[in-house]
Amino acid sequence: MLFTLYGDYVRHYGSTIWVGSLIALMTELGFTPPAVRAAVSRMTRQGWLAASRSGRSSYYALSPRGQERIDEAAQRIFKLHPERWDGRWRLLAIAAAERDRKRRDQIRRELVWMGYAALSRGVYLTPNDLFERTAALADRYGLTGRCEMFTADHDGPTPDAGLAARHWDLRAIDAAYAEFIAEWQPRLDRHRAAAGDEGAPGTSAPASAADTPADATCFVEKTRLVHAFRKFLFIDPGLPQDLLPERWTGTQARGVFSTYYHLLTEGALRFFERHYRPAPGHEGDLPRGRQAARRDPFRPPLPVL
Repeated sequence: MLFTLYGDYVRHYGSTIWVGSLIALMTELGFTPPAVRAAVSRMTRQGWLAASRSGRSSYYALSPRGQERIDEAAQRIFKLHPERWDGRWRLLAIAAAERDRKRRDQIRRELVWMGYAALSRGVYLTPNDLFERTAALADRYGLTGRCEMFTADHDGPTPDAGLAARHWDLRAIDAAYAEFIAEWQPRLDRHRAAAGDEGAPGTSAPASAADTPADATCFVEKTRLVHAFRKFLFIDPGLPQDLLPERWTGTQARGVFSTYYHLLTEGALRFFERHYRPAPGHEGDLPRGRQAARRDPFRPPLPVL
C-alpha cells in the first residue's frame, strides 16, 4: 500500500513526504502507526526509500531505484491499450547460473515482473522491447558481461499467439481481469449513483453537495482501486494485441479502472493535500504537485518537438 501511495500521490509532489503525513494517510486506510513505521523502515532497508531528518521530523523520499520502479509501474498501469507489435521476439540468455539461490530467485522475479517468460534455466523470452530496462537490471545485479540479448524471428511451427499462450497463462490472467470487473464495476455504479452522475442507472438529477461522496471516501476508494489494479503488474506481461485472444477481458477491466479513477481523482487529491507536508525547502512541491497529479495519466505524453 505504501508503494501505491508513493506511486499515485507522492511521486507527483517531489517524491518526498513527512512520516506523519504517511501515518495519517495510512490510518485512513486502516493501518496502525507502528505498522506504518515498520513498513517504512523495511522499504528503506530494501533500498526503495531514502530517509532524512529536519529537527525531530523524519521525511522519506523515493530512492533512485524506487523512482525507477514507480515510473515503470505507472507506464504499465495507465496504459489503456496494448502496443502494436513489430513481430519480433526478444531473448535474454544469462551465461552462468547464480550459485546464490536467493539472488537467483530475485533476478527471476524481476524478469517475470518486467514481462519475461522463462524458456529454460537462464533463458527468457518476451515479445516486448525490454532491452533498455534489462540492461539496467543486469547492471544492478552485476550481470553485465554475463548475459546476452537477442532479437529473433519465430519460424514456427507453433503460431506466435500459440507460443504466447504456452508460456503465459492467458486464461488465468483473463479470469483475474473478470474478477476485477465483478468487484469494481458495482462500486463504480454505486459511486455514480451517489454522485448523481447522469450516466448512472436510476438517477435523474444531480446529487446535492451533502450527498456527494466525501473526499476521505474518494481517497480510500481510489487508493484501493489502484492497489487492486497493481496486482496485474505481477501476472500480466503486457503482450501486444496480436498475441492476445480475440476476446480479452483486460480491455474492459482497464475501461472500468480508467472511468472510476477519473471520477475519484479530485476528491482523493484534495484529501491527500490536506495531510501532505513537504520537507523544509520543498514547499514549492505542493503547487507543482497539484498540477502534475491532475494530468490525465491515461493520455500518452505529447512528443517533444
